[in-house]
Amino acid sequence: MSLKPLLLPMLIGALLSGCAANYQPEKTYHLTILHTNDHHGRFWKNGDGEYGMAARKTVIDQIRADVKAQGGYSLLLDGGDVNTGVPESDMQDAEPDFKGMAKLGYDAMAVGNHEFDNPWSVLSKQREWINFPMLSANIYKDGQRLFKPYQVFNLDGLKVAVVGLTTDDTAKMVDPANVQGVTFRKPAEEAAALMPELRGQANIVIAATHMGHYTNGARGVNAEGDVEMARQVKGFDLIVGGHSQNPVCMKAENVRNDAYVPGTECAPDRQNGAWIVQAHEWGKYVGRADFEYRNGEMKLVKYTLVPINLKKTVKGDDGKDKKVFYTSEIKEDVDMLKFLTPYQEKGRAALDVQVGESDGKLEGDRNVVRKEPTNLGVFIATAMMQKSKADFALMNAGGIRDSMPAGKLTYKDVLKVHPFGNMLVYVDLSGKEVLDYLNAAAKMTAGSGAFPQFAGIRLEIEGGAVKSASIGGKPLDPVKTYRMALNNFTAAGGDGYPKLSTHPGYVNTGYVDADVLREFVAAQKPVKTAQYAPGDAVTRK
Repeated sequence: MSLKPLLLPMLIGALLSGCAANYQPEKTYHLTILHTNDHHGRFWKNGDGEYGMAARKTVIDQIRADVKAQGGYSLLLDGGDVNTGVPESDMQDAEPDFKGMAKLGYDAMAVGNHEFDNPWSVLSKQREWINFPMLSANIYKDGQRLFKPYQVFNLDGLKVAVVGLTTDDTAKMVDPANVQGVTFRKPAEEAAALMPELRGQANIVIAATHMGHYTNGARGVNAEGDVEMARQVKGFDLIVGGHSQNPVCMKAENVRNDAYVPGTECAPDRQNGAWIVQAHEWGKYVGRADFEYRNGEMKLVKYTLVPINLKKTVKGDDGKDKKVFYTSEIKEDVDMLKFLTPYQEKGRAALDVQVGESDGKLEGDRNVVRKEPTNLGVFIATAMMQKSKADFALMNAGGIRDSMPAGKLTYKDVLKVHPFGNMLVYVDLSGKEVLDYLNAAAKMTAGSGAFPQFAGIRLEIEGGAVKSASIGGKPLDPVKTYRMALNNFTAAGGDGYPKLSTHPGYVNTGYVDADVLREFVAAQKPVKTAQYAPGDAVTRK
């Protein structure tokens, strides 16, 4: 990786010179912060016409115009993870997404962990495609920051500092080859060290983070998120977050409304004087926080999550289900649509090739597959097990990114499930080593990407430990050798699993996970989902 010198003193001086005289303490400044996060390749609307960057531009342009007409100022921020999630985007290195963000006029974004899904050459190219900074204060190599830590904006004398922070879980969540020699320091420690500098230069301090919002700090196996950082570090006015991919709407202090309905009222979290916001995922919402700043005091006037053509299912007059908008339909911006269409058509042509069919849905929704065994988890693990001739298989739920629908299955459906290009590997282990590994897997928190999906094994887990285990219908034998299939990410210690990539029994098959899954889907005529129901193969108490 090549490092660009960060001439911070010169830059800061250029930004701030002559600005102090413009600030008017008795003036009431009206500031609107617009925000998104966890875009994950959704530059185009989905099959139901929801979200998409063209409709997002219509909303953002209108809000900016309204704010300006009323004498206010606005900033557009993103909480990171532009990459990975939709094949049309993935196969084009997220070019439509990054260039689309530049056209939307983003002012800054946090660096997300998925920005490291690709080699550094791709990330460098993506940085060239945008006209705004990627910010992260806590990512280092050779003692130097890899990204600009913060940006100071001068809004008619009102100085707003935006500092970027990235989850320190990143190293265990991406291919180690992509972050070789890179360290992810504790965000709260980095923020605390920077705060005097930020407060010395700005009236308002905002963090654009990719760390996650965990209600009341209940983070399980995840690294510390926005709540914990706000409690540790005094001085933030606002934290614009991402990573946990939920709309942050609070029912009461430290009680989040996880059943939030689009278009209804939303109150941000508040911790240690800092408001905390997050706009779900995929551009489903544009968050809007309207503030007044006067004489050193910042007041939240109103907070809104603006749904971008989100729809609900209702019964029609004919008794059949139909999709209707939660709120008024938003027209797509014509120029943005014209820009994005060639990318969508190019991707669709390569991906709309049928590879098989299924008699029912294979469940891969993150809210389900990260909490309980599902038929898709079993299906994927079975494909891995059969391809590598393994005795059993483990699949980390974070590597399952979507469901597979009933009916026709295309290559796109496969790549939506497996967008990372991980490799199928296996390890030959003694029964004792298997038990040690399974005990580590048993401790993975439900709700996290580490949550394990299995095939070929029966497990009884109690109190976070394996109470009983059987493979091939027989109890686990501590001296017998077993073959376990998994992906190279998990084997390298990803998601906090024990590292197996240096084990003498480790073999990389050279097969890409998506190709393994595609081959397995094609072999089923059709996929019979009942065969992969998890049943009681894995039980937890």
